[in-house]
Amino acid sequence: MRLLVINPNSTASMTEKIGAAARRAASSGTEVVAVNPPHGPVSIEGYYDEALSVPGLLHAIQTSPAFDAVIIACFDDTGLDAARCLTDRPVIGIGEAAYHFAAMLSNKFSVVTTLARSVPALEHNLHRYGLSVRCARVRSSEVAVLELEHAGSDACARISAEIGRAVEEDRAEAIVLGCAGMADLADQLATEHGLPVLDGVSCAVRLAEAMAGLGLRTSRRGGYAPPPAQKLRATA
Repeated sequence: MRLLVINPNSTASMTEKIGAAARRAASSGTEVVAVNPPHGPVSIEGYYDEALSVPGLLHAIQTSPAFDAVIIACFDDTGLDAARCLTDRPVIGIGEAAYHFAAMLSNKFSVVTTLARSVPALEHNLHRYGLSVRCARVRSSEVAVLELEHAGSDACARISAEIGRAVEEDRAEAIVLGCAGMADLADQLATEHGLPVLDGVSCAVRLAEAMAGLGLRTSRRGGYAPPPAQKLRATA
C-alpha cells in the first residue's frame, strides 16, 4: 500500500517530521511518501494561509505517482473537498480523522491548537463534521507553527499547560493536538496527563490504511464529481 502524505505548507523540515510520524504509525508494508509544495505559505495559521496553499496541494495530487490514499497533513483540513474531486482514492484530513477517533475514545474532548486565529476554522470544521457537540472547547496555546520546528523552544511546555487547563476547566477526557507539527509530542503528553492525546497524522494513516484495504473509493457523484478535463489542464 502506498500513502501520499501532503504537508500543504512549504516548510520541508515540518514535512520530514510529519513523514516520520506517519511511518511510525503505518503498518508493515505500507509505503509513506511525504511531500510539500515548493512554493506557498511557510505555515498555515488561519483562512488566508489556507487559501494560498490550496493550489500547491492540488498540484501535488495531480503530479504524484500512483497512490492508494491521500492524507492532507494540515489540521485545518486545507483543500479537503477540492482534493476529493481530483481522485477516487480516499482523501483523509488529519483534523477530521483525529476528531472521529477522539469521539470514539471519550465523551468529551478538547482541541489544543496553535494561535487564536486558527480557532474559528477548527470550530467550523467540527460543526460541519457533526462533532461540535462532542468537543468541549477549541483552545489556542499561542504557539506559532514554526516554533514547533525550533529545538529548545518552550512550545511543548506551553501546549502541556493548555492541556492541563482543558482537563481542569473543560473536564476533557481526551485531547486532540491541533497541528501536524505537534505529531511528535502526543505520546509524551499522553503519559504526562494520563489521558488519550491524539495526533491527527497517526489517526489519518491508520484510517487511510483501513479504507484503502477495504477497497473503498470516494464517490464520483454530486459534490465530489471530477472537474471537467479543461479545468484539470488549467490547474496542472
